[in-house]
Amino acid sequence: MEGVIRKQLLYRTGVEYGDYALNHVLGCAHGCKYPCYAFLMNRRFRNISYDDWIKPKLVDNTIELLEKELPKLRGKAKYINMCFATDPFMYNQPEVIKLSCDVIALINSFGIPVRTLTKGVYTLVVAKVSNHPENSFGVTLVSLSEEFRRKYEPNAAPVSERIKSLFAMHKCGIRTWVSIEPYPTPDIIAQDIDELLESVSFVDRIVFGRWNYGKLNYPDPDRFYREMAFKVLEFGKKEGIEVVIKKEVRISG
Repeated sequence: MEGVIRKQLLYRTGVEYGDYALNHVLGCAHGCKYPCYAFLMNRRFRNISYDDWIKPKLVDNTIELLEKELPKLRGKAKYINMCFATDPFMYNQPEVIKLSCDVIALINSFGIPVRTLTKGVYTLVVAKVSNHPENSFGVTLVSLSEEFRRKYEPNAAPVSERIKSLFAMHKCGIRTWVSIEPYPTPDIIAQDIDELLESVSFVDRIVFGRWNYGKLNYPDPDRFYREMAFKVLEFGKKEGIEVVIKKEVRISG
């Protein structure tokens, strides 16, 4: 796998549920067709094509940078997000996964927890490297349909594998969460959100957000997302799960 060199890795994120973050890989092999925000920004500011984007490049000096930057965040960072502009556990990308495990171990050695999110899978190796009680491992899950996954997340892990691996992390006593974003409107796919929620009833946290890619053709999407948000909130209340509704989902009005 090709590599790139960077001058800085850690940054303070403006994401509403974020703190500090890092992106130790450029690009993402999953090739999501939403398209993803990270790809749009890189296409706009770095002139990266889709074909280049789906050929990820490791940041070769990741560990060197972290060894310099992490001491400054000891006792300051609540946690570090992995990642907002790439995927730390890309499906069938062992080099990315190995580097991500090394990163988690290093961050945890400074007493700082990590919060990861993937459309890949977690393995026993990931569970063993996790060494902070506040670490939290999540998957993106917006549909249980494999047909939808093949169309919009062509190279990501099958849905059943994501859920299975997340449940395995839960059984290891590790905190887990799910990102239900971007949740599609019924004209994109007709589905039952209750069924999706039940499939991840073991998680500690749910983040819910709307489909933000282009103009929606579905009539009154604000009402639809308000109804879905209330279902997620009620489910969280019933199951004792923390729920975060993204601010673009208007739950009043």
